[in-house]
Amino acid sequence: MGCAPSITVSQSGVVYCRDSDESNSPKPSTFSQQQIVHIRTGNTAELSDTGLSTTGTAVTVFHKTERRGTISIEAETQTSKSTVSMKGMTNEVTFGPMKVCQRTMQVLLVFSKEDALSDSYWWAADKGGYKCNIVRNPTDALECFVEKQHDVIIIDHRHSKNFDALGLCRSIRATKYSDYVTIIAVTRKSSADRDEASIIPLLNAGFNRRILENSNAATCLNELLQLEYVDVRSQLKLRAANALFGALEASADSVEITSENHVVQYINSAYEQLTGYSSEELLGREVEDFHRDKNKAELMDPIYAQLKKAKPWEGLLYSKKKNGESMPQFVHISPITGQGGRVRHHVFNIKSPVGMISQSVFSQELQHIDKITSEFSNGTSVRRQSMARIHSMTIEAPITKVINIINAAQENSPGTVAQALDRVLEILRTSELYNPQLSAQQVKEDDQMTSDLVGGLMTGGYSTRRRMSGSEVALSKTTSSARYSPTSPSSHMTQVPAEVQKILEREAAWDFNIEELERITLHRPLIYLGLKVFNRFKVCSFLGISETVLRNWLQVVEANYHSSNPYHNSTHAADVMQATAYFIGKEKLKSCFEPADEIAALIAATLHDIDHPGRTNSFLCNAASDLAILYNDIAVLESHHAALGFQLTTREDRCNIFKELDREDYRAMRHTIIDMILATEMTKHFEHLSKFVNCFNKPALRDGEDTLSMQSTGRSTPDSSSLANPENRALIRRMLIKCADVSNPTRPLNMCMVWARRISEEYFAQTDEEKKRSLPVVMPVFDRLSCSIPKSQISFTEYFIMDMFDAWDAFIDCPEVMENLRTNYKYWTNEEEKERRLKDGRD
Repeated sequence: MGCAPSITVSQSGVVYCRDSDESNSPKPSTFSQQQIVHIRTGNTAELSDTGLSTTGTAVTVFHKTERRGTISIEAETQTSKSTVSMKGMTNEVTFGPMKVCQRTMQVLLVFSKEDALSDSYWWAADKGGYKCNIVRNPTDALECFVEKQHDVIIIDHRHSKNFDALGLCRSIRATKYSDYVTIIAVTRKSSADRDEASIIPLLNAGFNRRILENSNAATCLNELLQLEYVDVRSQLKLRAANALFGALEASADSVEITSENHVVQYINSAYEQLTGYSSEELLGREVEDFHRDKNKAELMDPIYAQLKKAKPWEGLLYSKKKNGESMPQFVHISPITGQGGRVRHHVFNIKSPVGMISQSVFSQELQHIDKITSEFSNGTSVRRQSMARIHSMTIEAPITKVINIINAAQENSPGTVAQALDRVLEILRTSELYNPQLSAQQVKEDDQMTSDLVGGLMTGGYSTRRRMSGSEVALSKTTSSARYSPTSPSSHMTQVPAEVQKILEREAAWDFNIEELERITLHRPLIYLGLKVFNRFKVCSFLGISETVLRNWLQVVEANYHSSNPYHNSTHAADVMQATAYFIGKEKLKSCFEPADEIAALIAATLHDIDHPGRTNSFLCNAASDLAILYNDIAVLESHHAALGFQLTTREDRCNIFKELDREDYRAMRHTIIDMILATEMTKHFEHLSKFVNCFNKPALRDGEDTLSMQSTGRSTPDSSSLANPENRALIRRMLIKCADVSNPTRPLNMCMVWARRISEEYFAQTDEEKKRSLPVVMPVFDRLSCSIPKSQISFTEYFIMDMFDAWDAFIDCPEVMENLRTNYKYWTNEEEKERRLKDGRD
C-alpha cells in the first residue's frame, strides 16, 4: 500500500504535495504531484467548504480558507498530521482529582468498497492527525482491531448485501478488547416520504450510535472531532474509574458506597472480609436491612440530614456481621455530589475499632463512663486511651462528638499537639462558647464606653464589683393594682381618629414615624398600631377571635408598659412590633415562615418588654430585687416579660387571644413566643448571632459545605429544605426579634437621635440610682454629667449592631435598613469628632 500525501513548502511560497514516508496509512495515495497549497499573508480570512467527491482515482479538491493569526492558508489537498493539524488542544484530561493522558485517537474504517464517503473519512482522519486504518471485509476488520485495538470503529451499514454490519459489531463486542471502544454505524438517509428505521437493532447489536451518510469532508472531520472530545474521552474516564476501583479493592480499609436513598451500590474486598457478606448479598439492599442495628433513628436522622447538606460526618456506628455479631466501627462518611448539584452517593470509609483498641479494653471503657466524665470535669490532661469511651453512647450531643474526635486525634499525636488539644478541650467545656471575651488588651484605656456597654448589657448575674452592704433594698415592684383592666366596650379600626389613620397609612414603611404616633395618641400608640398591623396579618382570623378580644388584649398589654420609662415603654413595644412586621413582609421570610410563625413573632414583639422597670438585669441582680430572686438571676427581665404576658392574656376570657386554640396549637404558639422573648436577652447575643451566621451566612461553596448557593449579587441563599427545618426556623425567629428589638440605629436619622437620647436617659437614671443606693455601677460611662451620647452610639453600633445587621441583610435583603445604618454611624462619628475637638479646645 502507498502512503497518504503530505505537503512541503518551497521558498517561493508554493506547497507541493507528495506521498509521505511517515504516514502509516494503508490507503494508497490518489493525489497528483500538481496539487498545491497556496499560502498568502493578510489580515482577514474567510472560511468556506465545498464537498469532496471521488471517482476512480480522481479527487475533487476540498477547498478551505482558514484564519490563523494573520496568515491565510488555502489548501487544495489532504494534509498530514506532520504538517498543518486541526488539533490544537492538550491531550491531558482531568477526571476529578485525577489526571490522565489521552493518546492519539485510532480510527478503523470498515467499508466494503472505496467511495466518496470512505475517502472523506480518510481525509478527515488524516486532517485531524488521527491514526487510521481502512479494511474491506469483516474478517480483516476483526483481525485489525484485535491487533491495534482502535478507539473508534466506523462500519458502513448502507449496503447490507456487502457484509453483515450487525454481525461484525457483535463479533467485536465479543472480544476482550471491546470494553472501551466506540462503534459507529453509517446508514443511508431516509427519504422524506418514508419513516426512519428504528435504531434499536443497532443498539442491541452493540453500536454506540449511528451517523447518517454525508460525504462532505468537513462534516466527516467534525464527526471525528466530536467522537474524540465526547465519546472517546468518556471512555477514557471510564478506564480511569476502573483503575480507581482497583485501588479500592486493594485498600485495607473497608469501603461501602450507597445511593442518596441508602441503597448499597458497592463494597470492596476488605468490607467483605470484615462483615462476612459478599457483594452479591448486599448490592441493591438498603443499609438498614443488614447492619447498624444498634443505631437508633435519633442518631441516624441527624447524620443523614448533615450528609444531605453535603457535609461529611465521622463518628462511631454499629455494623452487624453476617454471623449476627454486632461490632462498633469508626466511620467517615463523605457525601458525593452529582447530577443537579445534589448529593447522589455516600462513601463510607470504615475502620474497625480493633485497630485502635482491643475489644476487652473497649468493653472495660464502656463500664467506666462515670469515671471518664469525672476526669473531664476535673480538667485532667492525661492522654485519653481510646476515642471509643463516649462514642459508645448511641445518642450524643454535638459537643460530645467534637470531644470524641479530639480525643481520637490525641491518641497518636505528639506531646505538644496533645497539650494543645487539651487546651482546646478546656475551652470547649466552658459554657460561653459563642460569647467573645473582651480582654484588657482589646479595650483601650480611653475606650471605657465599650467595656461598660459589654459589662452592663451582657452580664446577667451579680456584678464582680458588688459590695454587700446592709443598705441594699429590692427594686420597687409594680403591683397588680397599677395595671389597667378595661371595662368599656372596644372600638374598631373604623372608629380610629382620622389623624391617627393618616399616620397609620405608612405603618408598613421602614421610615414610619412612631414618635408622631406616640404624640397624637397621648402615649398609647400600641393599641392603634397593633390593631392595624394585626389586621394586616389576619391575626383574628388565624386565632379565631373577634377584633374586640384583640383590642382588649392590646389595651391590657399597653397598660402594663410603664409610660414613665424614657425608653422601655409601649412606644418601644410598638416600634419593635412594626419592625417585626416589616421584616416578616420580606420575600425571604414569606418563603420560610408559616402563618403561625408570623403571628407568634408579632405577639412576642408586643409582649417582649412588658412591665419593664427601666433597669437592666445586672441592676436587678445587684439590688437583690424580687424578680432576680424569683428567676435565680438568670434572664430575669426576659423571663418576667414572657411569664407576665401569658398571665395577663389568660387571666380573663375577654382578652384571651389564645382561647380558641386547641391544646397542642396553644402549646406550640406559647413555646415559640417564649423562645423569641428569651432571645432578646443580650447575654446570649453572640450565641444566637454565631449560630445564625454558621447556618445561613456561610459563603456558598467550599465544595458544597453549606446548603447555601450564591446569587449573582453574592447574596447567600439557603435551600428550601434548610429553611423548612424547625430548628433553623427558630434561629430565624430569634434573629428577627433581636434585630427588631435593637433596630434604632438603622431607623432614619431623626428617629435614631430620639431613641439614642431616650436610652441614654434611662441609663443615666439607673446610674443615679446605683450611686444613691451604693450599688455597683455597672455602666459608669452613663453618667449624665460626663457621658458622650455619640460615643455610646458608636460603641453600641460597632460591637452589637454592625455584624448582626450585615448577617440579617445578607439573609433577607434590606438595603434601606443598611443605608440608614451607614448614614447614622457617619453622623455619630462626626458628632463625636466635634465633641473631641471642642474638648481639646477647652483643654
